[in-house]
Amino acid sequence: MDHKFDFGPAMGGESSERIVYVRPVAVADLPEEIRQQARGLTQLYALHDANGERLALVKDRWMAFHLARENEAVALSVH
Repeated sequence: MDHKFDFGPAMGGESSERIVYVRPVAVADLPEEIRQQARGLTQLYALHDANGERLALVKDRWMAFHLARENEAVALSVH
């Protein structure tokens, strides 16, 4: 990755940590435009903010956590 993704301001009281939530998403449940870009994958990983807004979709769990770290956020798994 060659640029930062703006995950928005840090959430929460005294902590300045930004938290994002990572969860698997079935490609079949996504809009057609995204399914076409998935190139044969059956599952992607979504990063969400504390309000549940989807921030990004990536091809695997490792990339989701890496994207969070690169953008100074803490990633937590959600099932």
